[in-house]
Amino acid sequence: MSYAKTEVDVIRWGEARGIVQNSTPYAQALKTQEELNELFEAISKDDREAMADAYADILITLIMGCACADLDLVTCFKDGYEVIKNRTGRLGADGIFYKD
Repeated sequence: MSYAKTEVDVIRWGEARGIVQNSTPYAQALKTQEELNELFEAISKDDREAMADAYADILITLIMGCACADLDLVTCFKDGYEVIKNRTGRLGADGIFYKD
């Protein structure tokens, strides 16, 4: 199963449930925040199954948000990579990447 096919399947799923037509990018961002909170909870409990579920739900809400905004997540992803690909910096002891 490819990412591209799965993304199309998720968009079709969202269309069939009226999410793409009736939701908003803002509403989907709120849903993404909810899923991020679930991810933080799963990480704090070292619950790998819950982490995997949260990561999947986050990606689904991002796909839905892009669909509601008539954006393509892969294009956003590629454009974002173009911005960072030559970025230099370092990973600090706190686990955060610091740009030069």
